Amino acid sequence: MRFPALAALALGLAAVAAAPAFAQTAPAPTANWSYFGKTGPLVWGKLDPAYRACSQGHEQSPIDIRGAHLNKALQPIEFHYIAGPITLVNDGRTIVAHVDPGSYIEANGVRYKLVELDFHHPGEEAVKGRLSDMDVQLLHRSADGKLAVVDVRLVENPGKPNATLATLWQHLPVTAGASEKIEDMVNPGGLLPADRGYWTYMGSLTTPPCTEGVRWFIFEQELSVDRDQLRAFAALFRMNTRGLQDPHKRRIEATE
Repeated sequence: MRFPALAALALGLAAVAAAPAFAQTAPAPTANWSYFGKTGPLVWGKLDPAYRACSQGHEQSPIDIRGAHLNKALQPIEFHYIAGPITLVNDGRTIVAHVDPGSYIEANGVRYKLVELDFHHPGEEAVKGRLSDMDVQLLHRSADGKLAVVDVRLVENPGKPNATLATLWQHLPVTAGASEKIEDMVNPGGLLPADRGYWTYMGSLTTPPCTEGVRWFIFEQELSVDRDQLRAFAALFRMNTRGLQDPHKRRIEATE
């Protein structure tokens, strides 16, 4: 199922909230937050002083990717992902996939270790006003604490399920607070498109505390998932996407 009206909705409503994971990078929250109502994105910045960047920051994510500048100096991202067990956690806002240590990327001279994956329905980053049906965000951290997110946009393609997603979805924890350990060897690389061209910009985490200084890499090529895979996630999280944020004249760059 597509969401043709959601791009406009996201542009106008920050109440459509964000990617809930990345918990490992943030301090323990002192205030509850959600995607709707009195604790939704419009008031995140007021829920706790630690969340001030959610409303006052000038490098917030997600944004609408448009007007990108070609930068021939950008290097391809080198992926060094290994297969291993994965633990899926339903944190009440999304499914977080925690990976064992060992996987990492090299991006423009910096090595970032893969920490976790989380999923959004619909996708958070828009491209020329269009949101994808879902996305998966792969969070990485460098040795000096810098954060990088690789964003893969997922679109419905009937009859073309993603094999890695199929493995994960067999173990979906359906209750908030529940977790499932997948002992099978799962390689996160199965959630990457074949074409690794990307857009990049400086942004933030998309959930409280909305920490800035995060390097985003958004793949230009989308990844196919089938209707059943989309519906399985949507049955748990009808919408867990933060609205698009003001780019504040940030520079978006693209590979060739």
